[in-house]
Amino acid sequence: MAGQQFYLYRIRAESKKREELFKIVTENAADMIALVDVKGNRLYNSPAYKRVLGYSPAELGETSAFEQIHPDDRLKVLEAAQLARATGVGRKLEYRIRHKNGVWRILESTASTICNENGEVTKLVIVNRDVTERKQAEEQAAYNSLHDGLTGLPNRRLFLERLQNLFDRAHRSPEHQYALLVADLDGFKAFNDTMGPAAGDHVVVEIGRRIGACLRDEDLVSRPQNDAGTRHSVLSRLGGDEFTILLERISDPSDAMRVGQRILGAVSALLLVEGRELRTSVSVGIALSTPEHTRAEELLQEADMAMRRAKALGGGRCEVFDEAMHARAVNRLRLEAELREAMEKSQFRLYYQPVFNLKTGQIQEFETLLRWQHPQQGLISPQKFMAVAEDRGLLVSIGQWVLVQACRQLQAWRTEFYELEHLGISVNLSAGQWADPELFNSVTAALVRTGIEPPLLHLEIAEKIAASNTKLTLNVLANLKRLGVAVVLDNFGTANLSLVELSQFPLEGLKIARFLIGEMMTDRKAGDAVDLILLVAEKLKLKVIAEGLENAKQRDRLRKTGCNLG
Repeated sequence: MAGQQFYLYRIRAESKKREELFKIVTENAADMIALVDVKGNRLYNSPAYKRVLGYSPAELGETSAFEQIHPDDRLKVLEAAQLARATGVGRKLEYRIRHKNGVWRILESTASTICNENGEVTKLVIVNRDVTERKQAEEQAAYNSLHDGLTGLPNRRLFLERLQNLFDRAHRSPEHQYALLVADLDGFKAFNDTMGPAAGDHVVVEIGRRIGACLRDEDLVSRPQNDAGTRHSVLSRLGGDEFTILLERISDPSDAMRVGQRILGAVSALLLVEGRELRTSVSVGIALSTPEHTRAEELLQEADMAMRRAKALGGGRCEVFDEAMHARAVNRLRLEAELREAMEKSQFRLYYQPVFNLKTGQIQEFETLLRWQHPQQGLISPQKFMAVAEDRGLLVSIGQWVLVQACRQLQAWRTEFYELEHLGISVNLSAGQWADPELFNSVTAALVRTGIEPPLLHLEIAEKIAASNTKLTLNVLANLKRLGVAVVLDNFGTANLSLVELSQFPLEGLKIARFLIGEMMTDRKAGDAVDLILLVAEKLKLKVIAEGLENAKQRDRLRKTGCNLG
């Protein structure tokens, strides 16, 4: 019995000694040491918690061990604790914890286990080290390795990484076209030699700021976000006075040229350096991606060559690497400017093509045709400017003008010629007008202003546009039908509109595509397509108009197969 008591005494003494040693170590350690049970309840927190995180033992005792951990990191910490309990081995991990002042700190943590006599884990000893400053230094070093120290912009290394990513994406998806612009200050070396490097640095920083400020979100390549949610700019500084800009979603060289011209304008504004007003300029070289490029660096070389050509031509200008492409870009920009001028100076003209009853030869209605009376080039067909006008958002305004003028002309004819009172007029709508939420109001306003009865106005929409968004088409057609305006599906036979969709559309009629009418006498398939359209229209009780009739043979064939209008 005495031996057993002595043994228990020794165990208690050793346990007390270990506890005292644990207390001495933990209370003097720089690291935060915590003891928690298997349910995560705090049993002990070392004094370092107060020094590092600001919490007193009493404050920590009122909350669980997970209370101050960042919500996004709690699962990670919980999984590590479960693994330690299951295996008896802890692993090192990093997580964020909230300081008493609300700031998030980063801890590096290791857990070890305490087991009972049966080998079961009953407690966890967790050693936490505050590594916030170290992590911030590492992140700053990583940031510095990818960013220019003077301007804070991405440097050559980060730029080349992004250029390579775009190159790889374009090779996976050939339809993905992008552009690279290289902008270089004109006469910067002479300025730097005269004014000194400090003034030169000031100019470089200001030019970088101006270029970044004139870039729009729609111009730019998709940009990653860091933890703070701020975006990295696609504008980069390669070194010296040379900047690059990556542009995504380029559909035409003029898209890149337009950005280049904004840069020229932004840089040319007066600049104040050391009390002196200066006017600067840049030369911009543009290169567009093509499937023929085999390396990402080729695009940079081409943009650099285009920039040097801009300098050789006097500077303060944009040049595209490919001369033919450059000419197309310049021509498109000129066309955009001339289109705006055409609207301001009323250069558009309307012509009216009669739609005949093929059986009686009488005129049933007039189709409105838009032409541009160009001061130098004469009469221009819409096919030559429609895409540019649509792309630049001009076609909706032009279309509204056409609508009002056509209704006004019809009313003038009806007033002057009594026999034309029954005639209607058709006006073609663009994709932009069709999707315009104000279409219903625009049509209503045109009818009210001109006094035309709604049934006399026939609106035409291309089958391709109607088929691209059937939900939108159904909604627009329902509104126009409520107004009493008829809608005809134009260029029918050129899109993949299903018969089910066609039967659901409240339409007045179909207009057979011009190319089918032109080929139906010589091409059996075209002739069969025309016959099929007429059959479908008959079943759906839709009128049919043949577009592009040129001779009596075409008229007679259509008349025999049931087409009454052309």
